[in-house]
Amino acid sequence: MSIIRIPSPQERRAEGKKLRDRMKRVDQARWHPSGDRDILAIIRDADKGRLPQLLPIKMGRMSASPFSFFRGTAPLMARDLAHRPVTGLRVQLCGDAHVRNLGAYAAPDGHLVFDINDFDETIRGPWEWDLKRLAASMVLAGREAGESDKACACAAEEVTRVYRESMDQFSRMKVIELAKFAIRRETENECVRDVLDKAERVTPARTLKKLTEGGKNEAPRFHDQSPVLRHVPRRVAEEVLKSFKEYRGTVTAGRQLILDAYHPVDVAFKVVGTGSVGTRDYVVLLLAGGIRDPLFLQFKEELRSCYSPYMKDAEQYDHEGRRVAQGQQRMQTVTDPFLGWTTIQGRHFLVRQLADHKAAIDPGELCGETLLEYAVVCGKALAKAHARTGDAQAMAGYCGDTPKLDKAIAIFAMTYADQTAADYGIFAKAIKAGKIKATAEK
Repeated sequence: MSIIRIPSPQERRAEGKKLRDRMKRVDQARWHPSGDRDILAIIRDADKGRLPQLLPIKMGRMSASPFSFFRGTAPLMARDLAHRPVTGLRVQLCGDAHVRNLGAYAAPDGHLVFDINDFDETIRGPWEWDLKRLAASMVLAGREAGESDKACACAAEEVTRVYRESMDQFSRMKVIELAKFAIRRETENECVRDVLDKAERVTPARTLKKLTEGGKNEAPRFHDQSPVLRHVPRRVAEEVLKSFKEYRGTVTAGRQLILDAYHPVDVAFKVVGTGSVGTRDYVVLLLAGGIRDPLFLQFKEELRSCYSPYMKDAEQYDHEGRRVAQGQQRMQTVTDPFLGWTTIQGRHFLVRQLADHKAAIDPGELCGETLLEYAVVCGKALAKAHARTGDAQAMAGYCGDTPKLDKAIAIFAMTYADQTAADYGIFAKAIKAGKIKATAEK
């Protein structure tokens, strides 16, 4: 019987430090666009398979600002990042790490936590890709809030500093301690407490009032607010409800017992987000004993991760909903108890609760000290997710204990934010010239 030798923490740190020979920390600052970078073609290619009648809504939402454009163009940045060298250390990527994709939500026991909360693009890949996207989003969101470039650069540097120092902290934790680590209401970060307070108000009862109509003597039904919320044909509703059997099998026995107590009363189609617009998204209202006990489930179509073309050797999934659900379970400390997946008319769907104590910060709030405060908590949350799913010792060894990486990522973030602003200009001109149809929402 052979005994496997486990490298010591010191050896793993040393291996991470050696990776600086392969990819110097200062070189993380470099960015220049490739010569064949046709952003309009990349956007159109990413929209293949989506509902064409909804794409003008997506384009309209993306046209609001450079940050809104950034939110809708994860495939563009994925392509850009894939052309840059990396250390070779891999983690479970969020894939779309930006300031609006971190926020508050309810844990199974009801307490609120702050964490990454969007995983449509999740896949195993280079840790730098998430950090660079998050840092660039800090700059773009800060600019949208009216902050100076100096303040935005400080925020990008701060998010990297906290990521680097937190990675060192997490690398020294026992595995079980790291598995339990969560950012909760007790945090001293004021803007995070504000997000948690906002999330506390997003209850199923409030969602019932917001999205449905009906009185005491009739079952509630979703509002028809076409095109963003509308009822579906009977045959589509039947297909959604038929998929419950497969979905039920993807949650635990205890959750199955809870689901069995609820009964579906209405199904609708809902347009959500920015980057997700055009995918098929169904919401189902279920009741257990009346309107005082509602449960809202979202059936969200999942396409291939935009990083898949560049990660041929990554774990392969036969179901994109399972890819997203399992990526989420790996990265989050606590996860939606009703998270699962199913198939509807041959398409892959993620299933989760809709708006159950979920909230995120508005980019307009990221001004002054709030921008730096938010950088702190975002850096810690991302480091926690990466430490759980990668070699934290090696990453801490590479990142080091000096601000070299912080400054390099901040330079990249500023340069890439400028690139995004230029890309947004091209996009806006294409809309004005009629090459892209965009719908303005009231």
